Amino acid sequence: MAQRRTPFGDRARYWFDSTLARGAAALVGWMALLSLAVVVPASAVMVWTDPDAPPSLAERLAEVWRLTGETLRLGGATGTPLRAMLSVLLALVTLLYVSTLVGLITTALTERITSLRRGRSTVLEQGHAVVLGWSEQVFTVVSELVAANVNQRGAAVVVLADRDKTVMEESLGTKVGSFGGTRLICRSGPTTDPAVLPLTSPATAGVVLVLPPDEPHADAEVVKTLLALRAALAGAEPRPPVVAAVRDDRYRLAACLAAGPDGVVLESDTVTARLIVQAARRPGISLVHQELLDFAGDEFYLISEPALTGRPFGEVLLSYSTTCVVGLMRGGTPLLNPPPTTPVAPDDLLVVITGDDDTARLDDCAESVEKAAVASRPPTPAPAERILLLGWNRRAPLVVDQLHRRARPGSAVDVVAEPGEATIREISEAEADSGNGRNGGNSLSLALHHGDITRPETLRRLDVHSYDSVIVLGRDPAPGQPPDDPDNRTLVTLLLLRQLEEATGRELPVVTELIDDRNRALAPIGPGADVIISGKLIGLLMSQISQNRHLAAVFEELFSAEGAGVRLRPATDYLLPGSTTSFATVVAAARRRGECAIGYRGHADASTRPHYGVRINPPKRERRRWTAEDEVVVIGTD
Repeated sequence: MAQRRTPFGDRARYWFDSTLARGAAALVGWMALLSLAVVVPASAVMVWTDPDAPPSLAERLAEVWRLTGETLRLGGATGTPLRAMLSVLLALVTLLYVSTLVGLITTALTERITSLRRGRSTVLEQGHAVVLGWSEQVFTVVSELVAANVNQRGAAVVVLADRDKTVMEESLGTKVGSFGGTRLICRSGPTTDPAVLPLTSPATAGVVLVLPPDEPHADAEVVKTLLALRAALAGAEPRPPVVAAVRDDRYRLAACLAAGPDGVVLESDTVTARLIVQAARRPGISLVHQELLDFAGDEFYLISEPALTGRPFGEVLLSYSTTCVVGLMRGGTPLLNPPPTTPVAPDDLLVVITGDDDTARLDDCAESVEKAAVASRPPTPAPAERILLLGWNRRAPLVVDQLHRRARPGSAVDVVAEPGEATIREISEAEADSGNGRNGGNSLSLALHHGDITRPETLRRLDVHSYDSVIVLGRDPAPGQPPDDPDNRTLVTLLLLRQLEEATGRELPVVTELIDDRNRALAPIGPGADVIISGKLIGLLMSQISQNRHLAAVFEELFSAEGAGVRLRPATDYLLPGSTTSFATVVAAARRRGECAIGYRGHADASTRPHYGVRINPPKRERRRWTAEDEVVVIGTD
C-alpha cells in the first residue's frame, strides 16, 4: 500500500514546533529572524524612497544597516567591519543587561502579586476579629461581625482557611453582600499549622473564632486548630478570647482544655436538638431566637445600674420603658428569671435585652400597668403529645432525649427511617438514654417504622394529621456524596407533606432541619414556619459571644435543658382576651407567674415578612389590642 504523503503545511508546522521544543536558544533565534525579516526590508524601503538618500549602493546599504541597528538597538555604527562588530557587541551586552534587569523586576513583582493572591502575607491589624476555618457558618459569622462593627471605624475581619484566597473573597462577597466600613481580609493556609496562624496576627486580635469544618472528623480538626493556636500564642500576653464550636459532646472537654481558661466552646448538636424540640412544642420559637441572636434588632447586654441596688428584682422589671430586664449576673454566674423578691446586690450586673448598650435608661413604667386587664385563670396545662420524626441522623438521639425530658405521661414519638439510617438497637438505646430524664422511663414511648420518607406511599400510610408536630431531619452528609444531598432529600419530603396538606385542606405543624440557609427559600412550607439551620444558629451564638464573652454563661443557661429559657405562651394566660392595654401590663402579669415577658407574636402578622409577627422588647407604654390567638414571649421554665 502506498504511504500517504503528509501535507507540506503539516510538516512545516511539525518542524517549527520541534525547533521551539529545543529551548530558549531556539526561541531567541526565531525572534531574531522574525525581527530581521520585518525590519531589514522596511528599512530598505525607507532608504530607497528617501529623496535625500545617498546615490551609491554602498552608502545606501550602510544607511539600511544604520536604520536597522537603531530600530533593533544594535548599535548601527558604520565604518570598518571591526567597528560595526564592536557596535553590535556593545548593543547586545546592553540589551542583555536591560532585559535581565526587566526580567528580574517582573519576576519579583509577579511573585509578590502571586503571594498576595494566595493570601500568604502577614496581617498587621489591632483589635480585629480572626475567623479560623471554613464552613457554612462562616457566612453567618462574618455577616454578624460586620453588623456588630457598623458603628466602629477601622474594623477588620480576618478569615484563614485552607482554600484559595480569591474564591473565599468572592464567596463572602456574594453571600454576605456589602461589608460597610469593615475590611475583609482573607488568608490561605491550614488552620492546624502553628507556622501559618501568625499570618492573621492572633496576638493582637480582639477575638478568635474557630469554626468546625464541613467534614466527618470536624471536631478533631477543631481541637487540633485550638492546639495550634495555643502554640502560636506561646508567650503572648494578654491572649485574645477564643470562641469555638464542636458537634459532639465527647470532644467538648478536649476543646475546652485546648482553648484555655478564657475560651468558650459551644456544642452545636445539643443546642440544635433543644431548639428543634422547642419549635415542635411551640411553633414560632425559632423566629424568636433569630430575633434575639442577630445584631439587626435588640440583643442581650450586661449593664450596671447602681441606682437599683437593694431593689427587689420584681420592681426592676418595670424600671425601664425601652429595655427588658431578664436576670442578674452575680459573680460571673447568670441568674435568669430569679424570684421577684431577689434583691439587686451592689456588684450585680443586669442582664437586659435592649437596642444597644447605651439605650438602657431608667424610666419607671409601673403607672402603665392596668390590673383590670390581667387574667386570673391558671395556666393551660400541657397535654400528652404525639410527635412524628421523619428521618434519622446523629442529632436524632439528642432530639429524643430532649422530648423525653419534658414529656407528659402518654406522649409518643413515631420514627420513620430507612433500615440503613436507624435500627431497632439505636431506637432502644435512645429510649434507654432518655429514660434517665426527670420524668422517668414511662412518660414517652418510641416506635420505629421503616420506610423511605421521600416516597409518597410511605407518608400516605401514616396518619400525619393525627400528630401534634412533624419533625423532618436530614441525613448526615456521607463521604463522597454532594454536600447538599441531605437538604435535597428534605425538600422532597416537604413537597410530599405539602401535597398532603393541599389534599386535606389542613395545615401540618412542621419543624424542618436544613444545612444550607439558601435552601430555606426553596422549602415548600408556610410563611413563618420553623426552619432550623444548625450552622446559622451556632454562627449567631458565636458572633454574640465574640462581642462579650461573659454572655456565654447567659446563653448556656438560656439553652440548657433544665434552665430558664425562651418560651411562647398563649396571651390568654396573661391578659383577658380582647383587652386593649400596654405591654407593661403583660410584664406585670408575667411577673405574677414568676416569668419575665420580653415580647409577643401577633397572630394577625404571623404570616407577614420579615418578622412574622414577632416583636421583641416593645416599648412598655405601647398599647395594643390582644387577641386570644396572640402569644407572649417570656423567659421562664416549663
